[in-house]
Amino acid sequence: MFSPVVVIPVYNHPATIGLMVDGVLRHRLPCILVDDGSEEGCAAVLDGLARQPDVYLVRLPMNQGKGGAVMAGLREARRRGFSHAVQVDADGQHDPDDIPSFLALARVHPDAVIVGCPVYDTSVPKSRLYARYATHVWVWINTLSFAIRDSMCGYRVYPLAPVVRLIDAVSIGRRMDFDVEVLVRLHWRGVRVVNRPTRVTYPLDGVSHFRAWLDNVLISRMHAMLFVGMLVRLPLLLWRKLRPA
Repeated sequence: MFSPVVVIPVYNHPATIGLMVDGVLRHRLPCILVDDGSEEGCAAVLDGLARQPDVYLVRLPMNQGKGGAVMAGLREARRRGFSHAVQVDADGQHDPDDIPSFLALARVHPDAVIVGCPVYDTSVPKSRLYARYATHVWVWINTLSFAIRDSMCGYRVYPLAPVVRLIDAVSIGRRMDFDVEVLVRLHWRGVRVVNRPTRVTYPLDGVSHFRAWLDNVLISRMHAMLFVGMLVRLPLLLWRKLRPA
């Protein structure tokens, strides 16, 4: 049975998380909020939101990073019996009104990951926009495929069974490297990727938790490790690429 839920990792976004939850509930969908060790003010906002029907709160005692929070949310969604999880950010950059379109694709392709391809407005810093292309190239190399058009967009729908099996079996980056690594590893496991354009606005509250030096080091290390993993899987990836349709 197709049973979706929305998972939102939250770390100190008290000004925008209410707007995101309102957008989710407007589409009559349940929501799991993951408090990733937020400060007292944001934690209080989350407590208030969790008093609403169909809003569940998972609280991590210490900050785990975006990936750690998402994984906690995905496991909770699976535990509660949902079949699919929509991942969106808490800072307002993703449009909740796109959720029904993402879920419509997930209904047609229930075994696939539906991945957002950002359509940016003028709010995006050019340096961040250009830097994304280095990751795109590495992902295409490490998958031997152009199937994943944008691996850094956090707006996506996961089929919960394969993604929870993956995160329970393999150590995956717990910070900003998570979004990229989980897609590459799902692709290695034969999970199909379906891309969908979506409008993305830079954070409405002006708060970004991307730490330029540390997160870039983690992402570079991840690409290197995935490259080694690709070489190990090279015969399988080539066979998939060359086999008759």
